[in-house]
Amino acid sequence: MTNASGGTLRRRPAQRRSLERVERMLDECARLLDEVGYEALTTKEVARRAEVPIGTFYQFFSDKHGLVRALALRNLEAFLNRIIGRLGSTKLSDWTEMVDLSIDEFVAMKRSTPGFAVVDFGEVLVAPGGPALKGTERMLDAALENNVIVADRLRGITVEMLGVPIGPDLDRALIVAVEAADAVLKLAFRSRTDGDPELIAECKHLVRRYLSAHLSPE
Repeated sequence: MTNASGGTLRRRPAQRRSLERVERMLDECARLLDEVGYEALTTKEVARRAEVPIGTFYQFFSDKHGLVRALALRNLEAFLNRIIGRLGSTKLSDWTEMVDLSIDEFVAMKRSTPGFAVVDFGEVLVAPGGPALKGTERMLDAALENNVIVADRLRGITVEMLGVPIGPDLDRALIVAVEAADAVLKLAFRSRTDGDPELIAECKHLVRRYLSAHLSPE
């Protein structure tokens, strides 16, 4: 498993007060991304709105890039926790329902989570559905693209929940599935700001059909 969290913060908050400050800064970062976008986002305004001294900001984040990277990681953890929560309360009849559930949770976050329309799992979008700012495809890890990390984390859930065999074929299939879903969902949100429902349905169909060769019993 990749370690996307490594090096995200300059200093990990040890006390509750510090943790609350970090969360406030991430919350305000998300709101400002919706209001002004990434380019106009400033560390000074994040600190002001979070009601923390600018010096405190720099204790935890090196710059706004580091702040947005931490927000992306928090978004990824929230997405995975939503999937795990749904899986824990829903009895799946087969693996295809996990595909639908995962896409539904992503779409729900795009529609309702502050800042998620601009920065979901690292890539910074200048408009809903793209294009993305150059150089933000490796926000979570300098060596790995964001979608590779997302696929890796989803692999852990897939193996645990479905008991599928681990191997390079599954790893490769999940990377392809995540890349394909990402492209179609970008198109859905370019077509409609709340996501075109027909394109979202096509995304589910595409991913289910592709993964069937790897996850369906022969």
